[in-house]
Amino acid sequence: MPARILDGRALAKQLREELRLNIRQFADQVGAPPALTVVRVHGDPASERYLRTIRKACDDLSIAFHEVLLHANATQEMLEHAVRRVSADDAVDAVLLHLPLPPGFDARAAINALDPHKDVDGVHPQNAGLLAQERPRFVPNTPAGGMELLKRYGIELYGKRITVIGRSNVVGKPMALMLMQEDATVTICHRATADLAGAVRNAEIVVSAAGAPGLVSAGMVSPGVVVVDFGINVLDDGSVVGDVDFAGVAPLASAITPVPGGTGPVTNVLL
Repeated sequence: MPARILDGRALAKQLREELRLNIRQFADQVGAPPALTVVRVHGDPASERYLRTIRKACDDLSIAFHEVLLHANATQEMLEHAVRRVSADDAVDAVLLHLPLPPGFDARAAINALDPHKDVDGVHPQNAGLLAQERPRFVPNTPAGGMELLKRYGIELYGKRITVIGRSNVVGKPMALMLMQEDATVTICHRATADLAGAVRNAEIVVSAAGAPGLVSAGMVSPGVVVVDFGINVLDDGSVVGDVDFAGVAPLASAITPVPGGTGPVTNVLL
């Protein structure tokens, strides 16, 4: 039986319609549409593509979108000043610090410059702590998108053996926390994991957020597995692929997210 495709584009369309009413109500109450400002340092093609997608989503939902773009030769002080400035702006409702930062920047210091009450991606230590204590305020949008896909498609999480590949503060760790809060049994793998294939093979649900194309192959998964692929990898020919060998794994899976078109569209709407 072919795998069920966890179609993020279809779900994102549904979520957008649900959000429109909330956005209109917000605009009526405050007299202006909600405003998102993205702060980023000039970076790689994948980040450019991501920002275009966010801008398009904001335009579609009548959310005011602004970008503060720093040149690659900007200093840490300039970055932190930009983050503090937009965080203090009463006209800005939400601030997104685009991560990862280029080499040479201190991401933790830049994150600490955010107003935690405007930290829409949930990366500030205050928001991360609230998530760990099961009192979430803002949570990272990428894992939130993955959780929304799983729930909307009726994927049972209670008691399931789930392997999460990747331990970043923006995807892997918060995803593992969210899954544990649904009473899943979670194994976290990373570059030092001795037997990655064994951990993946033992899982009923596999979540990959490693940023490594082809990392998860057909020989690593068990029949009937559910696969959530957060990987966004741009190949030399410009094509975008995930961490999972979709062509090889899909025939074995019961459900799988495509790349592109899986977690990404849902993440953008939840932002």
